[in-house]
Amino acid sequence: MEETTESLFKDVLIGRVSRRQLLRRAGILGLSVPTIAALLAACGSSSSTPTTSSAGASTATTAATTAATTATTAAASSSPAVTSASAATPGATMAATSAAASPSAASTAAVAWTPRDVTTKLTGSGSSFVDPAMQLWIQKYKDLAPHVSINYQSVGSGQGKKDFIGNVTDFAGTDAYMTDDELKMAPGSLHIPVVLGPEAIIFNLSGVSSLQLSGPTLADIYLGKITKWNDPEIAADNPGASLPSDSITVVHRSDGSGTTAIFTNYLSKVSPEWMSKVGFNTAVQWPVGIGGEQNPGVAAGVQQTPGAIGYVELAYAIENKLTAASIKNAAGKWVMPSLEGASADAAGFLNNLPDDLRVFITNAPTGDTAYPITGFSWVLLRPSYDDVNKANALTDFCYFCITQGQTISQTLQYAPIPDEVKTIELKKIEQVMSGGKPVFTAPA
Repeated sequence: MEETTESLFKDVLIGRVSRRQLLRRAGILGLSVPTIAALLAACGSSSSTPTTSSAGASTATTAATTAATTATTAAASSSPAVTSASAATPGATMAATSAAASPSAASTAAVAWTPRDVTTKLTGSGSSFVDPAMQLWIQKYKDLAPHVSINYQSVGSGQGKKDFIGNVTDFAGTDAYMTDDELKMAPGSLHIPVVLGPEAIIFNLSGVSSLQLSGPTLADIYLGKITKWNDPEIAADNPGASLPSDSITVVHRSDGSGTTAIFTNYLSKVSPEWMSKVGFNTAVQWPVGIGGEQNPGVAAGVQQTPGAIGYVELAYAIENKLTAASIKNAAGKWVMPSLEGASADAAGFLNNLPDDLRVFITNAPTGDTAYPITGFSWVLLRPSYDDVNKANALTDFCYFCITQGQTISQTLQYAPIPDEVKTIELKKIEQVMSGGKPVFTAPA
């Protein structure tokens, strides 16, 4: 039977294809990169996870159906984009295209580098945010290191950290850095930022395609203090706008999520009441609202509920053509989520980075174009590995991700890691040991 886009979607839906098979077949069909990203999310939701992992398993079918359906829609469109909630602000797709066309010097300088020829198998789990990039990195890295097999499962940042601490996996992906208590259970764990990205605030409001929300207003919505869309606080953010009296339904993540950690960290910075009553973490006690599993669950909750509001990663919002709000940054400017805005937000923290790189970069204090709901996604490494081949392969792979891999990840709506951050994390990678000896030296 001749391969078609529809047959590939069907195979993803029923879990018949692996991620590697998906990428190969999608390449033959000439599908767009964002469409491949959506299919990867569906494929990851229906694939097996490490034996101790349970996050996301109960909604594999729903996630696969949602992602495959939205990918079908995206395949019919040559230019997927977030629906702009501010006509004066450049669209997210334009920003992503600009970033992809201008890779950083550090990402291109290592083109001649090749990893060491070792034979080993690596396992990782965690962040769903980084998963599309991780799968494409793994595929590309296989061309450079054919004897290294890497299996990464998208189970959420919270479960990924648990797997890593429990020695179920060799590395983890997380959008929330390890807490001091978690570090006590895995002393010396190294945080390696591999991608940078914004979160979009999506909404479903009949007759309203443009919306502005300040941080305090957004916090009050999620605190349950604002229950109607025509509330004076929302009206003050949108002068002259015609806002309906519809009730607001808050949608949030139900699983342990780095996306939630970034969002609640932002709310904690802009609202003292949120910080004192709720705080920030991968999972919190939500004052109001309904829960959705991973990005597909939150998006479905918003799309299916008139008057709903939720938060998802930018790449997912773009792929699904979700309507996003402009957010007021610390400089008092209204900005849409974009790669350029994420980079501008990160720039506000570059002069004061902690040595361990455990930092939330939400709500940068300066920068007119900074998008305030932005965060890093890290790979977690152990300070020492008994298996020298694993240590060699992991450090080489991380070096690849933060150099050549940055050009790849930009095509999937991730902002590049700033050079100032790379300088620090290269030193972290060089700290990894095996048999009491360092296993990696960064190329000059």
